Amino acid sequence: MSAEDQDSKTEAPSAKRLSEAHSKGQFARAPELTLVFTLAAALFTLGLAAREASDKMTRLAVVIFGRLGELRVQGDEVPAVAELAMTTFVSIALPVVLATALAAILAGGVQSGFQLTPEAIQPNFERFNPIAGLGRIFSGKIWVTASLDLLKVVAVFACLAAATSKIFSDVIFSAPVETVYLANFLHTSAMSLMWRFLGAIAVIAALSYAYELYKSNQELMMSRQEVKDERTQSDGNPLVKAAMRRFARRLLQKQMMDAVPTADVIVANPTHFAVALRYERGSDAAPVIVAKGENRHALRIKELGAQHGVPIVENRPVARLLYATGKVGEPIPQDMFEAVAEILAFVYRTYRYYYFTLPSRRAAALSN
Repeated sequence: MSAEDQDSKTEAPSAKRLSEAHSKGQFARAPELTLVFTLAAALFTLGLAAREASDKMTRLAVVIFGRLGELRVQGDEVPAVAELAMTTFVSIALPVVLATALAAILAGGVQSGFQLTPEAIQPNFERFNPIAGLGRIFSGKIWVTASLDLLKVVAVFACLAAATSKIFSDVIFSAPVETVYLANFLHTSAMSLMWRFLGAIAVIAALSYAYELYKSNQELMMSRQEVKDERTQSDGNPLVKAAMRRFARRLLQKQMMDAVPTADVIVANPTHFAVALRYERGSDAAPVIVAKGENRHALRIKELGAQHGVPIVENRPVARLLYATGKVGEPIPQDMFEAVAEILAFVYRTYRYYYFTLPSRRAAALSN
């Protein structure tokens, strides 16, 4: 990517771009964060199980060394002792192993947002490209990685120096102590050193993850054109959507015009509005609007109605209300029942022959 292209990417990555990048494994990851989680889990588990583990080791030592003079190297005794030792070590190590495994999974979930990234495990042959590899070696990231590694070394030496100064100041190096004190000293010193080291690594992990998060966000930045293209893809092409709306309107108009010749009556404002109604006893609970139009569409509805002998009643308020509140394909509003009933009663008395032939015309229209 050229510097000019990178400079043009001034927009924050969209949710869709972040989701796609995440599915490919392109998200902030810091190995130090996994180390912090696993080390903390190990130390916490050891802190909880230390007394039980020491009791098990004590019992094992008593079994082995308490009867060391009696133990004979035979096929029946050595395997039993070895099995006891193995069982003891496994029972001590198993909680730590399980805790660190769960911590590693938790660290990965925290960084990935607990989402699967199936594309990330697929083979990527671009990683074997030597030119791209050289580019990664001499990129700015290598200096950041080297700086973090140097910080780790400094942190280890600082922890060792602080712990060493504290350890050598203990009374154990200047006066005789009991065996119990020696064991407690070793445990306390080891845990103090590890917790100090954990704190230093946690700071480094926070810095590393912050840098990776910033770098990942910068790599996913978008240009204004990319944002516009993505919005177009998600919302749909405006030209295509407009064409679909035009097609839907034409289809609706055609269906309305096809239904006009079989309407019971057309209620019209002389020049502006026309509404065609159908009422079929036994199937319609109320008169249904089969077509409505304004201006030239109203004139077209009236022309079709006149060509097929559909009764046309001019009633300005009823026509306006039916056009404004009614929907094509649905019954008329309830508050219009009385006014429409009067119109239908009038046309049924006046145009008896039309309603005598209307059922056969509707049947012929359905068959076509």
